[in-house]
Amino acid sequence: MPGSDKVIRLIPSTEEEANALKKMYHQLKVDLWQPSSIFHVSKGAVTDVHIPKNGSQVLLAFLQEANIQYKILIEDLQKTLEKASSLRTQRNRRYISGYNYEVYHSLAEIQNWMHHLNKTHSGLIHVFSIGKSYEGRSLFVLKLGRRSRTYKRAVWIDCGIHAREWIGPAFCQWFVKEALLTYRSDPIMRKMLNHLYFYIMPVFNVDGYHFSWTSDRFWRKTRSRNSRFRCRGVDANRNWKVKWCDEGASMHPCDDTYCGPFPESEPEVKAVATFLRKHRKHIRAYLSFHAYAQMLLYPYSYKYATIPNFSCVESAAYKAVNALRSVYGVQYRYGPASSTLYVSSGSSMDWAYKNGIPYTFAFELRDTGHFGFLLPEMLIKPTCTETMLAVKNITIHLLKECP
Repeated sequence: MPGSDKVIRLIPSTEEEANALKKMYHQLKVDLWQPSSIFHVSKGAVTDVHIPKNGSQVLLAFLQEANIQYKILIEDLQKTLEKASSLRTQRNRRYISGYNYEVYHSLAEIQNWMHHLNKTHSGLIHVFSIGKSYEGRSLFVLKLGRRSRTYKRAVWIDCGIHAREWIGPAFCQWFVKEALLTYRSDPIMRKMLNHLYFYIMPVFNVDGYHFSWTSDRFWRKTRSRNSRFRCRGVDANRNWKVKWCDEGASMHPCDDTYCGPFPESEPEVKAVATFLRKHRKHIRAYLSFHAYAQMLLYPYSYKYATIPNFSCVESAAYKAVNALRSVYGVQYRYGPASSTLYVSSGSSMDWAYKNGIPYTFAFELRDTGHFGFLLPEMLIKPTCTETMLAVKNITIHLLKECP
């Protein structure tokens, strides 16, 4: 179908091809799914690109002319989106038990769910707000764990820094459900909740997430306004005060990887950074959930260098990836973010590490591009089931071996 939005994948085989693509992407103002910025388009690197219908003929003609190999991942994006949303409206939104964890939920549903848990599971859960988003929404965090008088270390988990990565918030909710369901029956979960607190932020970028439900399914950034430009939003994972706006981030407000006017310019980032700074003494691990690439990443993101506690972090990652693979055979790559994915500055993971949290990881969940950001709801359960094992693995690793 010539007249429809498409998602295509290509791998430039030479630097010339890569440069030609960069130029073309720039002219057509395409929406890059992978990598996150044109800057990273290079020889041998996979690029997944969403082309608007008016640009798809131009780009495809250019690729054929330049003899660049490509493959169409999604033939008609609008159709795929309509199919997903009609499934969502057909289906009964609520299960008998009151909440269906195998579907995607809107921001309002997620926030209601949090308040409901706060009322019904007050022994293990306490919900609080750490501030307000740009558009004035509350930034809710769940504190999960058995209350104890003694000092407890904690793990921070956030999902949904990037709005369109819906599998993230779905995993955060799944994690909470599993904790509550298996606390009594599973000795590992019991140990985790008895010995640690988990601070869980199911939707970090609340304004962007809401916008991805109501207006633009592929929105990534926050929704802040810039006085000088009509483009809105900042990449909340390039807005942290660690090598801010260096390599892998953009200074242009219209770009997907825009670093913002200054570090922590986004109220969401500032609120989380303030909370983590205040509690950094007892927060031992920071886990952030993204999509898509099937990777488990650790610092550094902003440079090619080895972190001081590398051997500990690396062995935790190795075990986590093995545990994940044991369920459905899904392969994850793991390693330092800079060399495993690409160099990016101002990320939350690097910031947390630099601020004294020794175990910081970023997950890139399923898949590797077949569905991309449109991971179907039937894959929520398998994705969350395998990821759960990886997270339990990392957490137990923290409790045991490493300083």
